[in-house]
Amino acid sequence: MIGGYPIITLCGSTRFRHEFEEANKRLTLAGNIVISVGLYGHGGDLEVWEGMDEDTLTQTKIMLDDMHKRKIDLADEIYVINVGGYIGSSTRSEIAYAQAHGKPVRYLEPIE
Repeated sequence: MIGGYPIITLCGSTRFRHEFEEANKRLTLAGNIVISVGLYGHGGDLEVWEGMDEDTLTQTKIMLDDMHKRKIDLADEIYVINVGGYIGSSTRSEIAYAQAHGKPVRYLEPIE
């Protein structure tokens, strides 16, 4: 928390760009500092894949995944964008990382 504002890092598949933007707006208006993704690799930002097939583990993807863990380090909690219950492997890794570091995890949609 900084200046009385909780810090929340958004996690989830970057295919849900619209939902990321909506959550960012809603959480910000609720008085939170929101940290989001820098690129939407599954939402059209092709730089992530360095000209290779989507889901290829490129150096850029490795860097972005590591950087997102540092964003979790800065946060008081994470908020998972799990549209339709979808949680991919990168997001599962981020959830596990947050939990291992004592960060609360909230979800856009209820977990079954």
